[in-house]
Amino acid sequence: MNLDEKYFYIPDAADNIAFITEQLFRQQTKEWQTAANNYEGLKSVRVRDLNINGIHFSIQYNPERIRSSAAKVDEKSISERKCFLCPDNLPPEQKAIPAFDDFLILVNPFPIFSKHLTIPKTAHTNQLIAANAGSMLDFAAMLTDYVIFYNGPKCGASAPDHLHFQAGNKGFLPVEKEFAEMKSRLKIYKHKSVEVSFADNYLRRMITLQSNSRNDLLETFAKIYNTLAQQQPHETEPMLNILCYADENAWTIHIFPRIKHRPAQFFAENNAQLLISPASVDFGGVFITPRIEDFEKLKAEDIIDIFNQITIGKEDFEDIEYRMEN
Repeated sequence: MNLDEKYFYIPDAADNIAFITEQLFRQQTKEWQTAANNYEGLKSVRVRDLNINGIHFSIQYNPERIRSSAAKVDEKSISERKCFLCPDNLPPEQKAIPAFDDFLILVNPFPIFSKHLTIPKTAHTNQLIAANAGSMLDFAAMLTDYVIFYNGPKCGASAPDHLHFQAGNKGFLPVEKEFAEMKSRLKIYKHKSVEVSFADNYLRRMITLQSNSRNDLLETFAKIYNTLAQQQPHETEPMLNILCYADENAWTIHIFPRIKHRPAQFFAENNAQLLISPASVDFGGVFITPRIEDFEKLKAEDIIDIFNQITIGKEDFEDIEYRMEN
């Protein structure tokens, strides 16, 4: 396929990519029937709220997300299917905006957010963040109405063989508001211009970086990443999920280190099963349930237990904090 056939618009350096992305979203949700149906259906998605000791969670029943939640990501399954993020395999109706020469901006046709994007690398290359953290910051700075998120290859990425980010409209994830409210209660370390905070009592453990310096953020992120890599030497990439967003003053990066892909409930049988495969959105405070029975029975105790299973342990978390302090 000639990639030009997939382009919605080819911007130049002076173009406003955020504005063009909004045009792409309007076009795709009007003219691409799959996307139009699923975004319309999102308006009637069932949602219920849970408050766990002052920490807010939204539970979303979204059957279209079964593709992601139950995706087979073992090597054999991946090798036997076509990569759905490669340009040649995109649906004919799906159009793209090229960005930074080596990425595409796409409308996600199976949304969680009212505006949901997928941002894959043009080339087929593994889902690894170390060499691509700068691109994540650049997308956050360019799409300031969105939260950019990254799911590690063993942390919810349904295409661990193809590097990609996703983006969803701001104001949807509880962590955005909750972090602003709890920041004053957290101990903050300074690494050059970067404020580094550690939330150890947020049900899941979270490290947050904030700065207006791209270079300082990348250096600090690399320091944390390398510590996680030393803790998990058997992994190609340390297990983590990332949320990143920006405004005119600074970037915010939330890092959720973890030790397990899916909780025991995912593999349980009969009524004990919860088909939940946590990724960045769940760590951000919105639990996605693709089955109605899971939506109805998911309780606060389940969320606490799931995070206890998959989140990094206290000792390793404190080790990262110690290295940041010294």
